[in-house]
Amino acid sequence: QVQLVESGGGLVQAGGSLRLSCVASGRTFSNYATAWFRQAPGKEREFVAGMSVSGGRYADSVKGRFTISRNTAATTVFLQMNNLKPEDTAVYYCAAAATGRTPPQKGDEYNVWGPGTQVTVSS
Repeated sequence: QVQLVESGGGLVQAGGSLRLSCVASGRTFSNYATAWFRQAPGKEREFVAGMSVSGGRYADSVKGRFTISRNTAATTVFLQMNNLKPEDTAVYYCAAAATGRTPPQKGDEYNVWGPGTQVTVSS
């Protein structure tokens, strides 16, 4: 069973950038769909971005600003976040699902989760 650990969160001013990383241990992401979700205080968890061998997808709120990618060894997933806004403030979670289809947008379809990393964007 793959295990996930996120890093790279922090405090940044609006308009700034952060790069989140999600490292897999136990196995690689090769046959998994991987995704980033986020949850802000008092709000439901929401899909941010995902990728698999079938392709990638993004939430409308982050299109053009965020980019999801993997390293060639398929052991790390990244989320490059540019032009950050205060509404991007949340705990960001990495998730994986044993599927090669287009990454699901529902969290229930992912069975492996990291503990999360806090991203705070100040105005």
